[in-house]
Amino acid sequence: MTNPLFYAKILLFGEYGIIEDSQGLTLPYSFYKGTLKFSDLSTDFEKQSNEHLLNYSDELLGIDLPAGFEINISALKDDIAKGLYFDSNIPQGYGVGSSGALVAAIFEKYSIKKYNPESISKEDLKELKKVFGLLESYFHGKSSGIDPLICYMNLPILIENRENVDKVSIPKEEQGRGAIFLIDSGMVGETGPMVQIFFEKMKTEGFRKTLKEEFIRYNNACIQAFLKKDMNPFFKNLRKLSIWAYDHFKPMIPDSIYNAWKKGLDTNAYYLKLCGSGGGGYILGFTQDYPKAEEMLKGFHKEIIYRF
Repeated sequence: MTNPLFYAKILLFGEYGIIEDSQGLTLPYSFYKGTLKFSDLSTDFEKQSNEHLLNYSDELLGIDLPAGFEINISALKDDIAKGLYFDSNIPQGYGVGSSGALVAAIFEKYSIKKYNPESISKEDLKELKKVFGLLESYFHGKSSGIDPLICYMNLPILIENRENVDKVSIPKEEQGRGAIFLIDSGMVGETGPMVQIFFEKMKTEGFRKTLKEEFIRYNNACIQAFLKKDMNPFFKNLRKLSIWAYDHFKPMIPDSIYNAWKKGLDTNAYYLKLCGSGGGGYILGFTQDYPKAEEMLKGFHKEIIYRF
């Protein structure tokens, strides 16, 4: 049995905005990965994962998937009985797609029709996103399907709007002083409660207005500038995006990060933004001078994900 690896994902731009039709940009992150394996289930981790898969396979029986996207659940259940588990180092509750990778791995192995990610059409991507939304809803209550889609495709994806996604090329990395990096908040985040807070905020007209007129504008401008590698407008809009989140997403910003977020804005040495739903897990950092930002963020565990 070949074991395809499914990487974590990073949502660079679009957190919460994609719920309201903003653009999003997401890329695979190969530092974390998972794969389906068989074992004699001798460790607690393997046992728990196997049980988790069994519960999930029961749930799948009740999901009505569109024609052409069905999963062979009986083959999955047979393999679970033989000791199938998901061997993954993707941290849960960190906004990097732990459930997305699992869903992608199951779909890749057990979908009745096989797809080649390299030659998937834009129309197929749209359908796959819907299917993955159904498959991942077990983990989050409601899912856009984006996380499993990224993990499955293992390519950067541009979320054009609520309906459409497309494969996209991001500028080639260079060994410059600039960097996009992750900061570990030191605490686990839960997607459900954070999304609930967002929907509560959406009930007020003022928040809806500023989200549409400011957040989505800055977010989309960041994506377009990044894809063109146009760094001046990129950082100009990134600063606005970071200020907006500091003012309006306070409940989603982990306490351990709050002062560091403000320090970045006060000094312009780096800018922070949410990575996924927030509340814990990772926070994204952007800087034109990583050695300086690294010094200022001493004490935090950081991982560089892209250099320029």
